[in-house]
Parts: sequence; C-alpha cells; structure tokens
Amino acid sequence: MSAPTLSATAPSPRTFAIQHQRPKNSFVGCSRIGDYEVLGKLGEGTFGEVHRARSKNTGAVVALKKIILHNEKDGFPITALREIKLLKLLSHKNVLRLEDMAVEHPARTTDKRKKPVMYMVMPYMDHDLSGLLDNPSITFNEAQIKCYLVQLLEGLKYLHENKILHRDMKAANLLINNKGILQIADFGLARLYDELPPKKGCGGGEGRRDYTSLVVTRWYRPPELLLHLKKYTTAIDMWGVGCVFGEMLWGKPILAGESDSHQLDIIFDLCGTPTDDNMPGWRQLPGAEVIKPRPRPGDLSSRFAKYGTGAVALLRELLRLDWKKRINAIDALEHPYFHTAPFPAQPGDLPVMEESHEFDRRKFHDRKAALPPAPKGGTVGRGPNDGPGGPNSGFNSGGDPYRNGINGGRYPPTSHRSGLGPGERLPAWQRGPHGLPPRPPPPVDNYGTGGPDVYRDRDRDRDRPPPRSRPVVARNDVDTYIPSYRERDRDRERDRDRPPRDRRYDDRGPSRQNTQPVAYTGKAA
Repeated sequence: MSAPTLSATAPSPRTFAIQHQRPKNSFVGCSRIGDYEVLGKLGEGTFGEVHRARSKNTGAVVALKKIILHNEKDGFPITALREIKLLKLLSHKNVLRLEDMAVEHPARTTDKRKKPVMYMVMPYMDHDLSGLLDNPSITFNEAQIKCYLVQLLEGLKYLHENKILHRDMKAANLLINNKGILQIADFGLARLYDELPPKKGCGGGEGRRDYTSLVVTRWYRPPELLLHLKKYTTAIDMWGVGCVFGEMLWGKPILAGESDSHQLDIIFDLCGTPTDDNMPGWRQLPGAEVIKPRPRPGDLSSRFAKYGTGAVALLRELLRLDWKKRINAIDALEHPYFHTAPFPAQPGDLPVMEESHEFDRRKFHDRKAALPPAPKGGTVGRGPNDGPGGPNSGFNSGGDPYRNGINGGRYPPTSHRSGLGPGERLPAWQRGPHGLPPRPPPPVDNYGTGGPDVYRDRDRDRDRPPPRSRPVVARNDVDTYIPSYRERDRDRERDRDRPPRDRRYDDRGPSRQNTQPVAYTGKAA
C-alpha cells in the first residue's frame, strides 16, 4: 500500500497558522509588573493586595489584582483560570475588560521556593453600584436609574447571546466610572452553558442539563435556586437584575433574607405564593418537600406604586416566579418603561460623583475596628424585632418606606437608635453594627469583580454551606449560601474571634472545604 499523500488543496503549515491565529485584541504572554507605576493601595486582605496603578506604556490608570497561590501544589486557582478564560473571550462596553496579565518575578532567581506572582490588570472604576447606593450624599433620579438599567441589560444580553451565565448578579458586582459607564464584573462563578441563547418573546426557555444550585448571593437568588432547581437557564441572572432594579428604586436591598427559608418567605410576600399556574413545576423541586408556604397574593404593586406603573410592570416581569416565562434581556430592553418620560439619560450627561468604595470611607472613619466578629448564621446585631418574621425583617414596608430610600440607609432599621428622633439616621460610616443584616461573602478576591473584602465590611457577615455529609434539604432553616471560593478566607477567619461552632472550611478535607462550587459539585458545576 502506498503512503498517503497530502491533498493538493491542503494549506501549507504557514497558511494554516495564519488562518487560525488568535484575534489581534487578545493579549499574548504577560507583562512585567515593572511596566506599571503603582499609585496606591486600594485594598488588602488575605487574598492579597489590590493597587491602583498607571501603565508606563499607555498612561492609563488600572487596577492590579494579585492572585495568590495558598497551596502551590494545587496549582493555579481554578476560579481565577475560569475568570481569565471568560474575560479574554468577551469584548463589550458593559462588561469589565481584562486588559493584561502581569507577572512579578522573585528578586533572587536562585531561590526556587519563591514563585512568580500573577496580577490581573483591569480598568480602574470609580464606583460600584452598591457603594453609590450606600453613600448618603448621592441621590439617583429616574433617568439615571434607567440609564444604568439599560446598560446592565445590554451587557447581560451580550453575555447570554454568547452562552455565558454570570451566576452572581448583584449591585456590588456592577462597576461604574465617572463617565457614566456601567460594567458587569466578577466572573468567578460564571460559566459557559449548553442551551440555546434566549430568543425574543421566549423568556429564559427550558434547561436541559444539570448545574449546581449553590450559586448567586442569597439576597439576589431566585426562588427556583432556593428550591434546588438544577436545570436552570439565563433566567437566574434576570431575577438578579430585578433585585438590582428594585434596589436602585428603593435605595436598599429589597429581599434581605436571613436564611434560605426566610428568603423564600419574603419572596412569596412580595411576589405571591407559588401555585401550579404562576410557577409550574415548583412542587417537583427537591426543596419544595420541606416548605409549606402560606397563601398570600403578593404586594409588589403596592410597595412600588410610587415609582409608576411602568416600573411596576417591568419589575413584575423580572421577578416572575415562573422561570421559564421570566423576561429575558432582549425583551426587557424593549419594555415600554424605557420609552416613556423621563427617558434614560445618556452616560455622558450623568453627574460626576465622589468615589464610593466603602474601603475609602472606612479608612478615614475607622469603621473596620467598630464591627465585631460575625456570629454564625445571619444575626449580626439583630434585635428581637429584626429577625425573620419580625416587623423590621427584610423589606420594610411600614410607615414611610422611602425614609431610608435612595438618599438614606440601605438596611432594615436598627432596634437601638439612641439619641435619634423619628426619621433621623446616621451616615453610613457612623452607623454601628446593630441592625445591619448579614452580607453574603465577597465573591472574588479582587478589585473589579465585586470588590475585595476591604471594600465591603458588610461582606464579612457571611454564611457557609453545610458539610457535604449533611443533606441540603434535611432542615428547613439550613442556609445553602455559596461558599466563598477563596481558600485565603481560612487565614482571615482564623485571626478572628469566632464561636467554636462556626466551622470554617478550607482545602484540607470535606469537613473544612472552603472552595468554589466546582470543587464539590462535579459535573453539575
């Protein structure tokens, strides 16, 4: 038999390489840390440091995010790999851009024990949305809210068209610069998904494969995930958009649950009790076996009536219990709410605002020292009226609900307000720990992806999932909040005065596993 010969039409190796070369806008290799002039520290924590820097080549101001290898034998962190891979694939004005990777080599090359340090280089953003809403000196008008919401939907439409689930949509992960541009950040939990992209008029569609349900910050987590749906779609991100929209209107998180069961309870208070008509298939979900929701119609319309019928109509579509019919980003952008006065402002017309990162305010007001260690669960400084079912729990709809609205506090009122009269409040940086609900863990150990620990003191009050040996649905009050996927949290928690029962997880075994969901969910991640 004669040897096989190359086809006459087969391209040469050089031609093949040219045809399959990487896009010109994708970086190749890494810069050196010496290519950047460090201007100052933005934050620090067990994850490392985040610095504001200027590129010596372009003059652009950037944020340098350090990637720490806590256990070098485990290699490069998988969450960082996933985030870098996705960010290199994406290019949209409303999605945070990964501009470069920088490497810092040890000073002595002969010391093999010291490994190079990697940095992610991203544009410096002046604010995050949560910080802006937390700033008592900043007020949003409706045109500004519409502007930010349109940009959020445009960015999410792009992600979903490219078959990417964000899986941690919340105000803290939305960055804004002083040009009025909003960008979606924090892709540590994001992943490619196998379904078809959403289509106009078809909602989120129906999922066909399993993913882990232990994703999304609890306050922004849709009811289907709280009931442990595995075959979810882009609809989980759209629920988060609804929560962010309501938060911009109200000035504080609208669904601040203190456990998974309490989260479901306040969702049903707002959206109504699930039925076979408004949430088909909910009874078949694993988590439905342990809940018995009391009948209630939902009071979304009355709570948001002051913002107009258009806002209520869009919010109702975003917070629809039926995940298959929940509005997608394509249809949301065409909603009449955006085509009625006041129209969305142009980003360039928005006012320039003071930098709103909580780290900056805490640095000057010593708020960090004022906060005690967070106890287990979600009861930091909570009075008897502030717990689940209390008059101050979750969404405060009594009295004048706008008292702590856009220009006020974002949290349920404290039960101890010494020296303050009705309607009075302390600035954000002067408020003590009492009355602050627990914030979920910060999503990633970096700037520009939800912010480092030092940006969000309230993110210290985090919950942990049960050990793998404990069934998720064994108890109604078990909180299945996603673990912090940073192994470095274990060092930080060891330094704190924690109750012995508040077990922290690390990578040394199933009983102390503190890593990303992919570490314990296998193929379903």
